[in-house]
Amino acid sequence: MIGTLYGLGVGPGDPELITVKAFRKLKESHVIAYPKKRQGSKSYAHKIIDVYVNPAEKEMLGLVFPMTKDPAILNEQWMRTVEKVWEKLQEGKDVAFVTEGDPLLYSTFIHMMKMMHEEHPEVEVQVVPGISSFNGAASRLALPLADGDDHVAIIPATGDREKMKQALEQHDCVVFIKVAKVMDVMIDVLNELGLAEKASVITKVTSDEEVVWNINELHNVDLEYLTLMVVRK
Repeated sequence: MIGTLYGLGVGPGDPELITVKAFRKLKESHVIAYPKKRQGSKSYAHKIIDVYVNPAEKEMLGLVFPMTKDPAILNEQWMRTVEKVWEKLQEGKDVAFVTEGDPLLYSTFIHMMKMMHEEHPEVEVQVVPGISSFNGAASRLALPLADGDDHVAIIPATGDREKMKQALEQHDCVVFIKVAKVMDVMIDVLNELGLAEKASVITKVTSDEEVVWNINELHNVDLEYLTLMVVRK
């Protein structure tokens, strides 16, 4: 009997923002797989589920994901990661892979699921959706993302000024993720379009480490990766 691989969305940061189903699967699964930082500190997803999982009662499987863009290295390291999960599934153990936000939206679980299907198609994969960071941001800011016929977009921020401008010009609301490394570019674009006052920036939304930033103080600030920007016209 082969175990089932579950992709569990555990929300944007607040442990109370996981679904009843995700909570149940955490309790029922034999193995809890989570992204593991190389230096040994807990990953964000691991911190979220701390209040629900007793490591003494579960098999905890920390997985290190490659941070390189070299295709050969990426494939080799991903294969190792998938095989580690397969070893547990082959023993008949259900594996719950936890990810912040939703498993099928800019998540490491997407690649895990694809490779598991390719290498071990006999494995059943189930996904439990989660609340994403942009939902958390809308709630935290009391800011409707879309109403009526409004257009809303979720876009990874880049240093391409023209693409960022087009996104802002073509939509009523834009949520920019991965914005930390290009914040200065984004602020310049917002100022050029006269939209700086319409922008909100939040780090680790809904968590106990949440920071809501004043956009006028963000030039040359070293922001954490889990930072997003919401621009609502």
